[in-house]
Amino acid sequence: MTEAIRVLQIVSVLERGGGETFIMNIYRHIDRKNVQFDFITHSDKPGDFDQEIKEMGGTIYQIPSLGASGPIRYLKELINIMSANNYAAIHAHTDFQSGFPALAAKICKIKHRICHSHSNNWLQDGWKGLLMLKVLQFLIKISATKLCSCSEEAATFLFGNSSKVHILKNGININEFLTADEGCKEQILNELSVPSHSKIIGHIGRFSESKNHHFLLKVLKQMVEKDPAYIALLVGEGPLRKTIELEAVRLGLQNHVRFLGVRSDIPKLIKAFDLFLFPSKFEGFGIVLLEAQCSGIPCVVANTVPKSTDIGLGLVTFLPLEENVARWCNCIEQSLKMEKPNQNLIFNNISKYGFNIRDNVHDWINLYGLRSVG
Repeated sequence: MTEAIRVLQIVSVLERGGGETFIMNIYRHIDRKNVQFDFITHSDKPGDFDQEIKEMGGTIYQIPSLGASGPIRYLKELINIMSANNYAAIHAHTDFQSGFPALAAKICKIKHRICHSHSNNWLQDGWKGLLMLKVLQFLIKISATKLCSCSEEAATFLFGNSSKVHILKNGININEFLTADEGCKEQILNELSVPSHSKIIGHIGRFSESKNHHFLLKVLKQMVEKDPAYIALLVGEGPLRKTIELEAVRLGLQNHVRFLGVRSDIPKLIKAFDLFLFPSKFEGFGIVLLEAQCSGIPCVVANTVPKSTDIGLGLVTFLPLEENVARWCNCIEQSLKMEKPNQNLIFNNISKYGFNIRDNVHDWINLYGLRSVG
């Protein structure tokens, strides 16, 4: 029996973020008798998907990040792993740092070297930050054999106006969301000790600057002043969680917010939402918006989120963050009156817009020069 071809995926962490969840969805749907994924991660802590990866036949390598180890040591760590394994391809998901894995793979004579942009923002200001970005972009240019991105916005950010960038759609497992029991809302609310008459505003995202939880709480504050039935369910972890918890108390919202941490039951949890609120300062894509629409949930979203996340169901409203909070509140009230689309329309639109995970698998396999596999 022919041994499976191995592809090395390079990620920052293996948490339940949008990008990592999507990679895992691809991994679950590939024919693992023919193609296997290994992972490099930059965390010394166990990841949310570690056990599943090992059970599916993958290997996880934990190494210090570029920032922690410096460029020379980091490159050596990458070369050591790549040279010890016969990889058909490497696929780097570390945005502006992805040129380092591509360079290591080039040194190791790995044929397919993919750099994948998942973000559309550079956090370092000033001329030094700009110079560093240009150097990192140049490293990608000379080392990668293929460039891909989750959206046009993320592509332009990392690769410039390049016609060589392949847009890879961030698909979802449609059936997970369509078949989630509508009756699970009552079960979720009971679990969280939330009154059944509550109006639930949901948010799923890491507690980081980009997700803009401070703005979300401002909106919630005004909504609660209008109607105390509003409650926000905030899903995720991150460095700013404690700060946001304290802010909620300061605003008198402690009885109107539930901090749920990382959850593995997102398809059921979304069914408990009456509305999805997503005021991100920047997003490479925003796969959770697809999940919310697939569940038939209206979404009020910052216009910094790529418009390609809207799958034409009439559920998404984009608003500028510069708009006053009252405008956001009014939009939420109007969105809550929307009729839920039927499941056939949802399925057809997800597929028509190219976000069915089963179709996305073939695009990924093609990247690795394995057109006959998948």
